[in-house]
Amino acid sequence: MDLYYPLGFLLILLAIGITLYLITPRRYQSSNTVAKSYDEWTQDGILEFYWGKHIHLGHYGSPPRKKDFLTAKSDFVDEMAKWGGLDQLPHGTTILDVGCGIGGSSCILAKDYGFDVTGITISSQQVKRAQELTPKGINAKFKVDDALALSFPDNSFDVVWSIEAGPHMVDKAKYAQEMMRVLKPGGLLIVADWNQRDDRQKSFNFWERLVMRQLLDQWSHPAFSSIEEFSELLAETRLVEGQVTTADWTRETLPSWFDSIWQGVVRPEGLFRFGLSGFIKSLREVPTLLLMRLAFGRGLCRFGMFRAVKVNSCPELTEANTEKIIQT
Repeated sequence: MDLYYPLGFLLILLAIGITLYLITPRRYQSSNTVAKSYDEWTQDGILEFYWGKHIHLGHYGSPPRKKDFLTAKSDFVDEMAKWGGLDQLPHGTTILDVGCGIGGSSCILAKDYGFDVTGITISSQQVKRAQELTPKGINAKFKVDDALALSFPDNSFDVVWSIEAGPHMVDKAKYAQEMMRVLKPGGLLIVADWNQRDDRQKSFNFWERLVMRQLLDQWSHPAFSSIEEFSELLAETRLVEGQVTTADWTRETLPSWFDSIWQGVVRPEGLFRFGLSGFIKSLREVPTLLLMRLAFGRGLCRFGMFRAVKVNSCPELTEANTEKIIQT
């Protein structure tokens, strides 16, 4: 259930933005492409102005109901914490927030739950802004780090947490392996991600492949995994106790796509704040947001939730046997 948005206005935005969209793709080339994109968005402040401290979708309830866009985003953090069982953990629990953005989730986990949070991102500008936004006395710190080669030793954190970082990872197996590696035995992995339909069960047709290609190219994504595939990659690390728990939150998050566009209408002061160049930059994203709504609404994409517990005892992970695990 989406909120009401005038169709004519959305079509006008689409017509204007489609040209910008087609002539300025941002195809994934390397992790530097991702870092550069987030550095630029953070420096100009446009994304923060419209999306707030949380650069991820919102949770609108089940069934979805009308909500303030920014409220839905902070609600998502609480719903994810509850789903993952983090609300039952004691103060002082150590958490690694992988892909922390400008620190919105990290600050909630530190302030409201009393956790000791370390947030990492590949963007130096995001780290700087997260540090600026974090109130004194909040136990959250931030650093630049690569999720595919984490700088932390084995068994470092009680919880590893990640929201919507997976699509930027060129090596999903390494992403899964690194997050499980830095977890302490018995620790929790809680991940929320954009996923594609499992094309091993139902292949994409020509038009579906075209839509998916655009979604990858426009926001520097090398590839999407399906919920089923990423669950398998986690299991293949051989560090998971029992089975990976999954859920599909597509319905709960779906209104976010139209809501994100609507922010430009209900907050026209952004035009004066960021000028014509900012308006054009924002407008350029409208076709991608609409395509995302199409993909998630028609089942091409799904919003996946993942929960895994690390085994209580495991062999020491040397570089050699880590590579062997990934290859098998």
